[in-house]
Amino acid sequence: MEEIDVAVRGGLLRVVAWPGDGPLVIAAHGITANALSWAAVARELAGRVRLIAPDLRGRAGSASLPGPYGMAAHAADLVAVADHFGARKVALAGHSMGGFAVTETAARYPTRVSSVLLIDGGLPLPVPPDIDVDAALLATIGPAMRRLSMTFPTSSEYLAYFRANPALGSSWNDDISAYILRDYTGAGSSCNIDAIRADARDMLTHPAPAEFPLLGAPRGLQDEPTGMYPLPILQAAGAEMVPDVNHYTILLGAGAAHVAKRISEMADPISTRRVLE
Repeated sequence: MEEIDVAVRGGLLRVVAWPGDGPLVIAAHGITANALSWAAVARELAGRVRLIAPDLRGRAGSASLPGPYGMAAHAADLVAVADHFGARKVALAGHSMGGFAVTETAARYPTRVSSVLLIDGGLPLPVPPDIDVDAALLATIGPAMRRLSMTFPTSSEYLAYFRANPALGSSWNDDISAYILRDYTGAGSSCNIDAIRADARDMLTHPAPAEFPLLGAPRGLQDEPTGMYPLPILQAAGAEMVPDVNHYTILLGAGAAHVAKRISEMADPISTRRVLE
């Protein structure tokens, strides 16, 4: 794993690169997440692709990047990452809000995107159209949103806050711990609240078309039996359900191998088919 800074509007975007001999894949994380949400998937890929995951603008190693924020900014940043690595066309994967970022990239830069995979994200969320952005965020990602205004004097307390979430605590592992600590500033979350609000506004009011393969999680952000997306919405979108995972563990736990397999197939379907045969 290598940490790299990529020049983008306003400064440097931090990315994590995992080595691989296959095609380049850029992976976008969720709204209050960071690049290490892809660590377990990268390990399962075992070098079949070269996976590149940015800390998106306003988070973790990219927290100091200025606005304007929103999906157009993420799309431009992802293309800048592709340019940095010399990729004329690139495969994209997006989890949760990252699904909106990659669909926006495909809509704005269609000649630069070879394929897209959505992981429990990228579809319009089932909230009233006139709802306040902060209210919508609390309704959809309540605990994640509330922690942004909280202080945690020690990293142990920050880890304990996440571990109390049954969606994470029941599947706790070193990947989850490292992912959480990447976000910790010494007092709380690295996330820029202005970036979160701008991204949420775009995600809720102007989502790009999401006619791409979709992996769905049957359980939600608190490991509740209803996922972030109700099952009828996932079924209508033709989602492939990943068994026995929630919105987090589809990447950071039991779903990582399944996601890695689909990324490999998306990025290089011919060579993947040969391996599987």
